[in-house]
Amino acid sequence: MKPFVSTFMLITFVLLSYSLLPITMAGSSFCDSKCAVRCSKAREHNRCLEYCGMCCEECHCVPSGTYGHKDECPCYRDKKNSRGEPKCP
Repeated sequence: MKPFVSTFMLITFVLLSYSLLPITMAGSSFCDSKCAVRCSKAREHNRCLEYCGMCCEECHCVPSGTYGHKDECPCYRDKKNSRGEPKCP
């Protein structure tokens, strides 16, 4: 009986975690719309949206246009990855 209960609990936990995943990954409508414009011409569109969304949530701004203009948002401009390269697209 014990293995059945632990298996049931594990499956329940996995299902609940999976059902909540889209809610926690969803960004704000402000960031989603700004990043959609920012990443519209990016070769790696999904990667651009992911990093832009993270930067937007932290900085509360996204530079205008599809490239450059990072002076409009110093927080976005100054974020670096572990290699010291710009994190935000």
